[in-house]
Amino acid sequence: MTHPMHRDRSLHELEREQWPAPSADDTRLIATALALRHRPIGELAVEDMRLLIGQDIGLPYLLPRALEVLRENPMAEGHMYEGDLLSAVLTANPAVLAGFPELGRELRAIISGLTGLPPDLQQKADRFLAPQDADAGRHP
Repeated sequence: MTHPMHRDRSLHELEREQWPAPSADDTRLIATALALRHRPIGELAVEDMRLLIGQDIGLPYLLPRALEVLRENPMAEGHMYEGDLLSAVLTANPAVLAGFPELGRELRAIISGLTGLPPDLQQKADRFLAPQDADAGRHP
């Protein structure tokens, strides 16, 4: 079961976890991720979701939102390259995605229909689509 999508609430509110404020020693990535945790998930851009999902932050709340975007445009692009959101989702913590089998099924349906993917993205898609027994529970 996925968490209901509370578009008007932030990960900070939804997760009810207090994270430290960014320090002067934090990288730009850390400072950005910390700031994005306070933005309502309905306001997160593709790049914001790519960054957070790539860091395995807020996955139970962001994966359903990312799948909404990927349904409309499987090659949705943040600031890196075409398909970077899909890449982040495909490489997200598999244990979290395994907890949401309906999202896994939907993701399989989306990527099964894609052709002509760049080699790196095709490799990630193939790994995701590989039979479960070949990778000891890697995929939902």
